[in-house]
Order: sequence, then C-alpha cells, then structure tokens
Amino acid sequence: MRAGVAPGIPALSERVRATTPRWRRPALVAAAGIAALAAALVTGLAFGSVSIPPSDTLAILAHRLLGWPVAVTWPASSETIVLELRLPRVLMAMLAGGGLAVAGATMQGVLRNPLADPYVLGTASGAALGASLAVLAPLPVGLLGLGFGQLLAFVGAVVAVALVWRLSRASRLGSLTGLLLTGYAVGSLLAAGLSMAMVLSGAQLRQIVFFLLGSLATATWQQVAVAAPLIIVGVLILAWRARSLDALMLGDETAAHLGLAVARERVILLAFAALVTAAAVATCGLIGFVGLVVPHMIRLVVGPAARPLLPLAAVFGAAFLAVADLLARLPGELPVGIVTAVIGAPFFLLILRRVRTGYEL
Repeated sequence: MRAGVAPGIPALSERVRATTPRWRRPALVAAAGIAALAAALVTGLAFGSVSIPPSDTLAILAHRLLGWPVAVTWPASSETIVLELRLPRVLMAMLAGGGLAVAGATMQGVLRNPLADPYVLGTASGAALGASLAVLAPLPVGLLGLGFGQLLAFVGAVVAVALVWRLSRASRLGSLTGLLLTGYAVGSLLAAGLSMAMVLSGAQLRQIVFFLLGSLATATWQQVAVAAPLIIVGVLILAWRARSLDALMLGDETAAHLGLAVARERVILLAFAALVTAAAVATCGLIGFVGLVVPHMIRLVVGPAARPLLPLAAVFGAAFLAVADLLARLPGELPVGIVTAVIGAPFFLLILRRVRTGYEL
C-alpha cells in the first residue's frame, strides 16, 4: 500500500471509472493519441520554411538514431535541419504540451475548479516577472544550457507558487478558497511588477512580449536535456498519485474519511504540478489553453477518473502543442501562444456548448 493512501481509495477509483460509459475505451483513445503524436512528430520534422519529404525524414531518423542501414539519398542540409533544428524543437513542444496538460488536469482536480489552469497559482506572473528582470538587467550567466532569462523565469515561477502557498496557510478562509484568492492576489501583484518592467524596458520590450506569447524557436538539445527530467519525473509522480487525486475531487472530508492524508497529498500534487509548469514556462514562455482545453477534452471522452485522464492528457497535450508549433512557424515564426489561443478558445467554447448537463470534474 502506498504511503498516505488508504485501502479504500483503490476501490474509490474503481467506482469513479464505473461511472464512465462502457463504449468509452481508454485503450482506443490512447491508441488514437499515440497515432496523433507520431503524425505530429513526422509532420513537425518534415515541414517548415524548408520542406523535406516525410520519407526522407523517416529515413534520416532511422539511419542516424536507430542505426538502420538506409541508403543516403538526401543532402546533408536536410539531415542538419531535421536533427539539429527541428527535432529538439518538436521534442520540446511535446514535453511542454504534455506537462502543461497534466499540470492543468491536476490543478483542476486538486482545486476542484474546472477553470483552473497550470498558471492559477501565480506561476505565469512569477515567470514573466523573472524573465522581464533578466531583460532589464542582462547578465552573461547561464547554467546547463539555460540563459539568464530562462533561469530567472524558472526561479520566479517556483517562488511565486511557494509564496502563494505560504500566504494561503495564514488565511481564515477555507483552504481551497484561500489558496485561489491568494493566487489571484499574488498574481496581480506580480503582474503589476511586470507592467512596470515593460514600461522601463524601452527598446527591449519586444523580448518581454515574445516571452509572454510563448515561442519554441530557440529550443536546443541542451534545453531539452534540462527540461525533460523535470517534466517527465513530475508527470510520472502525478500519474502515480492519480488515486489520491480522485479522492481529493470528492472533497476534503470524504477524502479524510477514506484515510487520505489530505494536506500532504495536496502539497505533493500542487508542488509537482508547479514544478512541471515552471520547467515548461522557463524554456517555452507562457503558452495558454493547453492546460485548460486538453484535460476537459479527455474528460468528455474517458470520464473523470484521474488514472486514465493524466496519461491521456500528456499524450494529447504533447500532440496539440507540436501541431500548434508547426502552424506557428509555417507562415514565418509566429508566437505559438497566439496559435494555441486561436485554436483553444473556440474549441473550449464548443466543449461548453456540447457538454451534457451535470458534467463535472
């Protein structure tokens, strides 16, 4: 038995899954998600300002990464484009998209708020303020392939969440209400600091705006190597504690009666969701709607149980952001946050219109 989870919680997860109609097969959805992810990978590597035939793209991957004895019929420039420019970018998009989707699903479950996203506890404001301070006072400092701005963005995101949690503990309101209101207040305060930094930035304002809109144009293998362990480990831990998330969605009192250590599990889930979000934001900037739309889309298909929800959110979130990044660079390097908003906002409105009465987290 896992620490902090009583024997009643596995049964609870089974009951939650039992509410899902039988025709909704998570395995089929997972197969569709994996196919979409593979298609997003190939198209993301093949198309851009310079198009490379998908057959050549697959041959390059098979020859260079898997060592298959494939006849080299492509120019050396195609190999450089696929392996050095596009592959780290597509992998970074998939890591960030999957991480943000899982973090969003976790936040929505822990906070029992369908409008919660990965940035609800001030992560976005903290990261944006950190990145803007790096623009105002640039230093030739880097660590593990991350620049000064990315380091400050990561630190700002983590510090913002820690501050929100610390201040919410002193609130006399209910734990979740106090946490949400504190997150709003701290986020507003940090946003005011960001506005001041933008006013003072002068000619460097474009750099701050570019970070606020999100971009994967500067993704490198070093950044992938740094972000991948943080995001993958965080997602795996969140998925491992899916039964605790199921219990928390029923309310603190019910979860406590089931034997769950409510306060500890909430801290663990929020901490790793914040860590995943901070790692994604530090490398890609602020990318909206991934952590809001994708979890709702998956819930409508497989139901509310966290155990299938979290891994499926990771797969579809990765595919969604990879496709959005491809659409962003086809016309000439638009910020990917614009594309996710254009796709995500109407899709979210469509979900709200089509959802059946009684739909809950």
